[in-house]
Parts: sequence; C-alpha cells; structure tokens
Amino acid sequence: MFGNFIYFILVLLIYLTYQPSDDTFFTAFDSCMLFIFLIFLFSFLTRFQFQRIERRIAKGQYLRIDHQFNTAVLHQSIMAILVFAIDIYGLNLPSFIASLAPFRTIPTLAALLFLLLFVFYLAIVWSFAYDPYQMLYRPGISRRTYVISNISFSIPVLLPWLFLSGISDIIHALPFESPKRFLNTTGGEVTYFLFFLFGVAIIGPALVQKFWRCKPLEDGYHRSRIEGLCQRAGLTYANILYWPIFGGKMITAGVMGLIRKFRYILVTPSLLHLLEPEELDAVIAHEIGHIKKKHLLFYLVFFVGYMFLSYVTFDIMIFAVIYTKPVFWFINKTGWSQTTVVSGISSIVIICVFLIYFRFIFGFFMRNFERQADTYVYALFDSAKPLITTLEKIAATSGQSADKPNWHHFSIRQRIDYLRKCETNSSWIARQDGKVKKSIGVFLTCLFFLGILGYQLNVGAMGDRISKHFMEKVILREIEQTPENPNLYSLLGNIYYNTKNWAGVRDTWEKSLALEPDNAQVLNNLAWHYATCEDERFQDPVRALAMAKLALRLEKEPHVWDTLAESYYVNGMYQEAVEAGRQALAMAGKKRTYYEDQLDKFSNAAGNLKLKIED
Repeated sequence: MFGNFIYFILVLLIYLTYQPSDDTFFTAFDSCMLFIFLIFLFSFLTRFQFQRIERRIAKGQYLRIDHQFNTAVLHQSIMAILVFAIDIYGLNLPSFIASLAPFRTIPTLAALLFLLLFVFYLAIVWSFAYDPYQMLYRPGISRRTYVISNISFSIPVLLPWLFLSGISDIIHALPFESPKRFLNTTGGEVTYFLFFLFGVAIIGPALVQKFWRCKPLEDGYHRSRIEGLCQRAGLTYANILYWPIFGGKMITAGVMGLIRKFRYILVTPSLLHLLEPEELDAVIAHEIGHIKKKHLLFYLVFFVGYMFLSYVTFDIMIFAVIYTKPVFWFINKTGWSQTTVVSGISSIVIICVFLIYFRFIFGFFMRNFERQADTYVYALFDSAKPLITTLEKIAATSGQSADKPNWHHFSIRQRIDYLRKCETNSSWIARQDGKVKKSIGVFLTCLFFLGILGYQLNVGAMGDRISKHFMEKVILREIEQTPENPNLYSLLGNIYYNTKNWAGVRDTWEKSLALEPDNAQVLNNLAWHYATCEDERFQDPVRALAMAKLALRLEKEPHVWDTLAESYYVNGMYQEAVEAGRQALAMAGKKRTYYEDQLDKFSNAAGNLKLKIED
C-alpha cells in the first residue's frame, strides 16, 4: 500500500514538470480520440492480466500465485503511470485546457483534474484485481470497499500539495500586491513551503483521520488496556480510533501526529478481535516506540532534506543532460520544440532523483525504524514473544509469504528472526539503536553540507559562474560541430544576456535569426534587447519595434505583447504601448503584478504626454 504514495507523487511530478505549449503533436479532436483509445486498451490489458491469475487459482495452481498477483498489481500500476505520462507529454492534454478561464486563474484545478484521472486509472487496476484478491485472501470485503480503501489510504499524501498550491493560486488571484511580491521571490517560496510543511505536519493528522472516516474506540476493555499502556509509557494523545481500512479486516495499527493535541492511535477491528491481550499490548508498544524514538519528526526532516537535495542538484543535473550532443541531435531529427524536450528531460531527471531518494534512502530508514519500534517492546515488557506470535498470525491470516520483504518493511520472517536474537541476547537491541543513531548522524551531516553547497550554487556567485561557464563551453563545442544550428546561437545569446555581454548577445541572436528568420522567441528576445539594453550603444528602438511586430505575428503570448508595448514605449508611442500592455495583462497568468506595473508605466507616460500637449 505504501507504494501507492510513490505512485501519486510520481504522477504529480510528471504533471508539474510539463510546460503547456501551443505546439502540440495532435489536434484536440485527435488527442481526445487517442485518449479514449488508451483507456480502453489499458482496461483490456489489465483485465487480461488478472483473469489469467483467476484461472490459475480456479485450477488449484497456487505455486507462487501470491507473488504473481502482487507483481501484476505492480506492473499495471506502473503501466497506469506510463499511460498518464503519454496523456501529458504525448497527447498534450494540459495544453488544451490551460487557456480556459478557471484553470488559468487557479492552475491547481487543472492539476486536481489530472490527478483524478490517475485515480481513475488505478481504480481500473484495483477493480479488476479484486476477484483474484478475494479468491486468494478471502478478506470478506466488497469490491467497492477494496477500491475505496486503496484510494482513501493513498490520497492524503497529495492533500498538503493541494492546499499549498491552491492557497498560492488564491493569493495570486486576489487584488493584494504585497503577498504576491513576497511569494514571487526565492526566499518567499522557501519560507511559505516550510511554514506550510510544518503546519500540515502538526494539524494534518486531524484532517486525515476525518478523511479516513475513523471513529473513536468505545469505552471498554480494549480502550482501557490501550490507555493503561500509554499512561505507563508516558505517551499522551488526542484519541484512540477505529481504522476502517479495507473494511477493518486488516490486522494492523498505526500512530500519527507530532503533538498531543493532534496525535491519534489507530487500530482495526480485526486487530482487536484476533489478538490476545498480550499481543495487543505488544502491537501498541510498537506504535509507542515510533513516537518515543522520534520517528515521525525525522520523517518531516527527511522531506526537508529532499527539498535541499532538489535545490542543489536539479539545475546542475538538468544542464548536464540538456546541453549534450545527443539532445541537440534528438531535437534536430524529431523537429520537436526545445521546450517540450527540455520539459521531458527535466521530468525524467526529477523522477529518477525522487525514486532513488525515497525508494532507497528513505526506505532504508523506514525499515530500520520499524525494526527499532519492534525492539522498543523490551522497554515496556520483559519479552517480545507476543509480538512474534502476532507477526506469525499476520502471515497466516493474510495468505502472504512470511519471506516477502518490501521497500519500507523487512519481511515478517526477518522481523521475527531479529526479535528471537534479542530474546537470547539483549545486545541486539542496543545494536539496532546504535545503527539508527549513526545513520541519522550521517544523514544530518550530509544534509548540513548539502545546505551549504545549495546556498553557494543557487545564491552565491560560485554557482552562477559554474553553470554559465559550463553551458558556454558545451554550446561553443556544439557550434563547432553543427554551425548551422540556430538553437545553439539562441542558447549562447541567453548566456551572454545573463552575463551582460551585450555585443555577444547581439551577434549570437542575429546569427540565430539569420539561420531561422521565423523564430518568434529569438525575434522577441532581440526586440527586448534593442529596446531595453543597459548600454545605450546597443539600443535600436526602430529595429526593436519591427522585430516585436514580427514576433507577435508568429506567437501571441503575454510576454510578446509586453515586448511590443515596451518597444512602442521607447519609440515614444505611448498610447500604442498602453493598448499592447492591456493585451499582455489580459493574457497574464500568475505574473499579473509585473504586467500591471508595466501598464502603469505606459499609462503614466501617455498621461504626461497628453498634459504637455494640452499645455
């Protein structure tokens, strides 16, 4: 089930790294038809996979059938991610709705729409998986409960982002300038993210337990026993709740919440019905161990660590991948836009980093935290034998192999074997605690130096020099190989613009334009350069206006309208600048503040000119 968390975060990354463009592979109608075809094809293949398993079970062929079932669920879930990626990058579905008013004003609504599409794909998988699941494990739950339980367990991982992004969209839609300016800065983005992250970590459990439709455990023997054990361990909490996951048929428990007011202990009805009192104590002791050993707090630190890693490495890795010969060869051969290729490569890099970080590093800590929580039982009891018998019951009743490990837990067999070592030699308890402490120490040390490196690379001058020098050398090397490639001169001009090498900017962009006269981006860039260059020797207002008009004929985007407005402005044509500025503002998305300031500048100039004429 925890794998579903990774699936949802992956599709969110796939969506967020896509840049909508008017240059789509298919028309809206063709994309819609292909979209429907993919749904039917995916449904057919999924149904076929699970029907094969059903036939094996019906024939009594149970050898490795549990492994085959879980592999089929995994493969079809991955296929759902691939189909989703095709919808985004192949069919360009977000590009067809990006201009619609609700999605343009609140982009989070579009993200939510596509996340629901992925939920639909997973619902197809879980719906067809239900019959073999029922035949294998006999859980006694309906298909509807099985599908909804999978969805409801996974969706909360997206709620923080939905709130974070949604509130940001609302702030940008409201007529208040100070919050917009603050959020448009790097410091503002980081501060907002950290504030929101800690806020969600504190009060999020209260929202999640409502989403899961948990209900308080009634007064009685079980509640009194759990309360007594928590009091003995010195653990405070808000409530003890029934956890209705998979109709309450799973033998499991959980704990969530960093602070007492929003901390909840979760137990399923099957856990209470099937376990002996001592076994229930051992399970609750395990959950108490997560709190006492500060595991939940470290998970929060781990997410902050991922942000640091992203801050440091993404730009460097993306530059290293993008500015290589195979990428330019691919762009030239396919004819795809540079924006589309860069967006796709960025997605791949980001997803790879995410998978490595969470699957292996985070997975390492999760497995060892679970083992440490197992050994915490010895802090409250003399023996962990009740926990061992509980694990054996879980293996027996679930129908799954005790030797089956996963990325976030050791296998049941491994957990039992380690507890038996602790039964015979208590030094294994201290050994696990020591392993966790050392691992956390290494992680925090790496995080500290990663933060310093991130600051130097992204804020300090060192990173700016490294990236520009790296890109310039690579592009110049490519120009030697393919001197007729206009994209290379365009990219080199971008670097020179950032370093204020104005002669280089003019020469490289003019060269790019000579090779590709209908390039709207280069026309727009040159027009802006000739209209606004800090060095007056390189200003050419007349040429700026001519190029801006040509760029607008090819691409009617807000930034192109803004360049035309600026070109009118530097030519003293203030009323025309106002009209073009209004067009830019009408098409603007989140950066409305900039376009509003531009329009004020043009309007003031037009007003002053009118007063002079009247005088």
